[in-house]
Amino acid sequence: MPRSSHTQGEVIVVPSTIPITPPPDGGTQAYLQILGSLLAMGSAWGTISTWGVCQTYYTSTLLPQYPQSTISWIGSLQVTLIFLIGIFSGRLADAGYYYPLTFGGFILQVIGLMMTSISRTFWQLLLSQGLCFGLGIGLAFPPVATLLSTYFEKKRALALSIAASGTGVTGLVFPSVIRELLPTAGFGWAMRTVAFLVLACNLGAALLLRWRLPPRTTGPWIDYSAFKDRTYVFGVSGMFFVFWSLYFAFFYVGVFARTEIGLSYTSSIDLLLVMIGIGIPSRIIPGYLADRYTGPMNLQLPFIAYTGVMLLCWIAVHDATGLYIFSALYGISGAGIQGLFPAMLSGLAPDVRFRGTRMGMGFFVVSFAVFSGPPIAGALISKRDGNFLYAQIWAGLSMFVGFALLLTGRISRTGLVLKARI
Repeated sequence: MPRSSHTQGEVIVVPSTIPITPPPDGGTQAYLQILGSLLAMGSAWGTISTWGVCQTYYTSTLLPQYPQSTISWIGSLQVTLIFLIGIFSGRLADAGYYYPLTFGGFILQVIGLMMTSISRTFWQLLLSQGLCFGLGIGLAFPPVATLLSTYFEKKRALALSIAASGTGVTGLVFPSVIRELLPTAGFGWAMRTVAFLVLACNLGAALLLRWRLPPRTTGPWIDYSAFKDRTYVFGVSGMFFVFWSLYFAFFYVGVFARTEIGLSYTSSIDLLLVMIGIGIPSRIIPGYLADRYTGPMNLQLPFIAYTGVMLLCWIAVHDATGLYIFSALYGISGAGIQGLFPAMLSGLAPDVRFRGTRMGMGFFVVSFAVFSGPPIAGALISKRDGNFLYAQIWAGLSMFVGFALLLTGRISRTGLVLKARI
């Protein structure tokens, strides 16, 4: 069985007799994987970040006849497929199909955005922006996250966090592009411009990323031993409730700004950009702290508790100044949770060969949360005739349920030892 510690140059021999060299934890090739992953994750999640802009445009201009809860299914489907496909793409990557998965995913992302640019009805947008683009990210993202985790051991959380920081950069650029081009070039060219940017990022990622491990061609698609690991079970269950409400603010802050505060369309997009931009350091610094001091699960706990508090504090926001402050503070915690999640899942896999499978299983469970969460929030808003109170209470309580489950998982492995790393 693999040993938990090793030195550079040492060889770990797995039961299948295939030698696997330890993660290099540095060097030119490993650092190039961070850059390639940054481009791949940035193009994918940066485009997801444009959904707040798109939803505001759809509800006010393109599809005003549809309620917010219906339109939000498009954005929910995007994010859902990222995680839902993970249980398959993660295992297939372990089996040696990394390159067909990622390259196919990269192509589908561009096709989905190009088709979005010519879509004008709800169903056209659901199929192009929701299904096609979401499927493209779902095929590529889990294998890329798995690949990067196999190059780093001691610096794994930091490496994944740096790669995730690309999301913050593209999350500022892509929505800004749409905001600036919508009134001048129109919706079609705004989306096509984003598609060309995604194409450029994906081409760079394809040239840089290299799979390191030999194929694991045998074994189940699901690691059933994970169900006997209480830390993994409680940890993933907790993250279900966290992600159930995490994207509520990202998706709806623009709508809240226009309907509840009375801000202009441009100002409502500025709020989303503040939320995304302020989160860039939160995607890097927590990774460093997790590697150096705490471990990713330990650091997730305060981020989740803080996010739950912020969602409940949102209830007291009634003016533009308060909303800008909320957006900035929520961006810090929301980015931290997303940046630490892959590192946490990877750290809960006891065997490097099963990281893709364990991460895919975790993504699969979370997919049902991100699929249903935003529409539930939209339905609760409609229940109050546009008022956000019920949705804000639901989101905050969901976050605290996730915190309790994650804390239970942590205690099941470490007991009540405060300084134990996990």
